[in-house]
Amino acid sequence: MPDPFLRHPFMSTAGRDACTPQTFVAAMCRVEIALAQVQENAGVLASGTTQAIAEHVVADAFDLDGLAAETADGGNVAIPFVRQAKALLPDELRTSFHGGATSQDIVDTALMLVLKPRMEHCLELLAQCRADGIALMDAHESTPMVGRTLMQQALPITFGAKVAQWLWGLAQAEQRLAATTRDGLFVQFGGPVGVHTGFAENGPDLVEALAVELGLGCPVLPWHTDRQPVLAIGDSLGAVAVGAEKIALDVALMAQTEIGEVSEPASTGAGGSSSMPHKRNPVGCARIRAAARQIHATVGLLHNAGAQPMERGLGEWHAEWAPLVDAVLLLEGSLETLQLLLEGLDVHPGAMRRNLALTGGAILAGPAITFLARYIDRDRAAALVQSAHQSAAGEHREFAEILLEQPEIHDAIDPQELRAAVDPSAHVGASRAQVARLRRAIKSL
Repeated sequence: MPDPFLRHPFMSTAGRDACTPQTFVAAMCRVEIALAQVQENAGVLASGTTQAIAEHVVADAFDLDGLAAETADGGNVAIPFVRQAKALLPDELRTSFHGGATSQDIVDTALMLVLKPRMEHCLELLAQCRADGIALMDAHESTPMVGRTLMQQALPITFGAKVAQWLWGLAQAEQRLAATTRDGLFVQFGGPVGVHTGFAENGPDLVEALAVELGLGCPVLPWHTDRQPVLAIGDSLGAVAVGAEKIALDVALMAQTEIGEVSEPASTGAGGSSSMPHKRNPVGCARIRAAARQIHATVGLLHNAGAQPMERGLGEWHAEWAPLVDAVLLLEGSLETLQLLLEGLDVHPGAMRRNLALTGGAILAGPAITFLARYIDRDRAAALVQSAHQSAAGEHREFAEILLEQPEIHDAIDPQELRAAVDPSAHVGASRAQVARLRRAIKSL
């Protein structure tokens, strides 16, 4: 499959480089050596056994092509891995290797070890996105723009308030991902049927010790067919993907030629069309959204595979592996792009103000009528406002200036007071207060 063309552009390059077959084999070696260590510490294995195993079971000693060829026959890579590992060991150590474990123990735990640094990097990227987003929000705390509902112009807001909404959505998702990364990446050790066969007295204690040894969470019970831990990982990835995609979608819509309120920075790869040189395509937004589509599909797959039969999944467990790793790499890639987007987004306040005037003041008809009714009859005020905004829209003139052309308004109202009353900046609601509230909330995270 031409992965460099079809899959890799949406993933983190650093993540891909860190998630190689060699990396996974190293993780399985680490699990097996840690398992031997906790058994040695518990007196199950003789002193010095772990060191002896570690001298022979090293990732570079494995035949990766052989592992790949034999994985399909066994249904998972741990089976040929254990076979090759035992072949590397002297006869007297082979019975001490993989003691009490099953293939799923090794694969699940190795997956957690491989995913953990990638998820930690996602959290680092989210922290950078937050800092860049706050700088963007602060710079445009009072920049007026039109708010849109159902894709139509509604009422004024500030761009700072819009960014605050972006950041809070992302922050809520970040909290979920942080909790999962910190507390939800569990070690797996249950043995053939999940009841620590052969370790009736100290099985749970070995799980706790193994979790400490590997720096992973300790589950209450083995989770061979209890896939709630995997669902939690998928759901937290999906939540962050939604937060990132919301920003990308808004930016792409605002960057349309006819709107022109923002432009992607060149750092995201924003560039032209192969057939239309005049275009500046929001390719960063497209990458973020494409990654999100795939992550959401993975979340659905994980839920679909979540109820697994008896004490071992029949294809459901196997279906989780690749999509789960892909989802993490896709999220990592989308956050790398999002960070560049927030850091360098080109904002065009002039276009925002221009778009506020597109309806000729119609979006401020309510406030204008309320203001004018203080000086003239309310029904008459409503009629004058209706006429004025139609003229303003058709003639591309200022709403306030057309109102002031009416003698009954010009004679009764101070022009500056009227202009201030229909200035969009005066009708942005609690936009600035929301920015301040978000700023306080972010600091408390």
